[in-house]
Amino acid sequence: MTPQKMMETYGLQNITFFPQPPTIDCHTPFANQLSNIGLPHSEVFISREKVPNPYPGNLDFMTLEIRFTHLGIRCPAESRTWWALGYLFESLVAVDPESGKVYAFPGGEAGYTELHRDVESLLFTLVEFRRLEVDHDNDVDPEALSARFRQVVGGFDSTPFADEDSPWNLSLEELEHGIW
Repeated sequence: MTPQKMMETYGLQNITFFPQPPTIDCHTPFANQLSNIGLPHSEVFISREKVPNPYPGNLDFMTLEIRFTHLGIRCPAESRTWWALGYLFESLVAVDPESGKVYAFPGGEAGYTELHRDVESLLFTLVEFRRLEVDHDNDVDPEALSARFRQVVGGFDSTPFADEDSPWNLSLEELEHGIW
């Protein structure tokens, strides 16, 4: 994934770039991707969120433990240091800074599922999903779009479809059933 591809797909005004925290090795691939390529901000993936008020300025709302504690949600012990990246549909998306794996926390729940093997896969999938949205708006057959998306994304990383309740599977099911 390149910064140019992300900008071509979403436009510069819809990209959120993350600063590289001093606690992360500057050679960590996902930290470089977040700061150089960024994350899109769209109706599907919200990377710019309004921080709840009152929000004490000294809290690191990016870290899940602090976010969940502030919101009164139990944070699984293993995910306390994970970073919140944004929301995919109704799921909070976070990355484990140790492994680089991306996880989804559906609808404010404390449980989570592995969503992508890494940030590159998340970015690739978001670009492909935007392509699917554009083709859907141009009246391409929903079942053909779903099949193409599964084939292209699954060929890059099968993780997004491993859990039948993943946000990607649920969205494609809605597409196929004409709910869009």
